Amino acid sequence: MNYKKANVLEPIKLLLIFTVLYSCTLKGQNITRQELKDTLQNTPYFTIHKDNYFITGVPTNKAINSNTANAKYQISFKQLITKNVLPWETYLFLTYSQKAFWDIYKDSYPFTEINFNPTIGLGKAFFDKNNRLKGFGSFFLEHESNGRDSIYSRSWNRLSLKYSTNISPKTILTVKGWIPFSYKAGNSDLLDYVGLGEVTASHDFIRNKLIFEIKARKGLKWDLKGLIRSRFYYRPFKHNSNQYIMLEWFAGYTENLIDYDQFTSMVRVGYVIKTNELDFLKGKDSF
Repeated sequence: MNYKKANVLEPIKLLLIFTVLYSCTLKGQNITRQELKDTLQNTPYFTIHKDNYFITGVPTNKAINSNTANAKYQISFKQLITKNVLPWETYLFLTYSQKAFWDIYKDSYPFTEINFNPTIGLGKAFFDKNNRLKGFGSFFLEHESNGRDSIYSRSWNRLSLKYSTNISPKTILTVKGWIPFSYKAGNSDLLDYVGLGEVTASHDFIRNKLIFEIKARKGLKWDLKGLIRSRFYYRPFKHNSNQYIMLEWFAGYTENLIDYDQFTSMVRVGYVIKTNELDFLKGKDSF
């Protein structure tokens, strides 16, 4: 095992410490149950789900040339089927995300890999005893594949459970776990790299202007295979907008499915239309 590669996952420990330290801090003025219900009624049924972006960059662990530099883009949206009309104030939704890796510096501009990620699930808001928002949870069926056949086919399915909450006035923590199934054909050792869950923390240094986000995964084995993905978002525009410039560093495994067992370290920068589906957790000033 390459010690330097394993060591890149040490920030997982720092992330857990960060979570514990901030979980006891005072939260901002969270919105009430009625305020959330009123706002949801005015929310469009069709919205952004994950970030939509186009970024390009270079590796940090190998020579930089037209074969190693590339671009990555993502398209992601969410369709609400219902709004708080199901039992226990849940709502039904569909999402679709598509992530592509594009060798734009090669002569023929080929696409190396495209990953497809549709889901269907139930979402629910959780409130404290004073009817103020504590967090959002969702339970969903998720499929992810690269749409290829033969020896190049990669896919897995999972039942996922996700919960997001604000652990400080400017920090949102998201914990996601999954139960995988139908994944052994073509990638039988996938869980050694993706594990059974991930943790994401997002912190606003300047509200809706300068944001830092970090995501961590840990594979099942003791060799510390997993990933760290860190992002800085900066909004250069004076007017309020969800358009940012994003700097991303990805270090670890499973950035794409075709090479899920290959270590990747890439720094990329570009344009992003940032999702705002968790802005309700930032308090009344967020909407």
